[in-house]
Amino acid sequence: MAPGIQRLKRRAEFLRVAGARLKWATDGLVLQACPRTPTPADGAVAAAPAMRVGFTVTKKVGTAVERNRVRRRLRAVTDQVLPASGRPAFDYVVVGRRAALSRAFADLVQDLAAAVAQVHRRANGDRARQRP
Repeated sequence: MAPGIQRLKRRAEFLRVAGARLKWATDGLVLQACPRTPTPADGAVAAAPAMRVGFTVTKKVGTAVERNRVRRRLRAVTDQVLPASGRPAFDYVVVGRRAALSRAFADLVQDLAAAVAQVHRRANGDRARQRP
């Protein structure tokens, strides 16, 4: 995991992100996002809270081996994209799709970069659903 990025681990955190209804789907993945307000548990008040990311891949994707491969690929993609494109105090959930198994790594990177840009655009109030 890249420095400055923490992991979402509890089911309640995943449900909170899904409940925000701020998402963007691409061929290889679905990105869900949710801004959060800093809490005392996040650490020092003066420091900006870190972004957090969680991964989920359902059994529809395939066997355990295939799901783990998708999860590993998505972790590598987020390590490249989120440090530059992600925002502090945001929670992200990356949902793997079956296409992530065979999709080129560069295409997955582009998918996530486009999804992050769209999610942030929608978080800022632009509700127009335009696919790049």
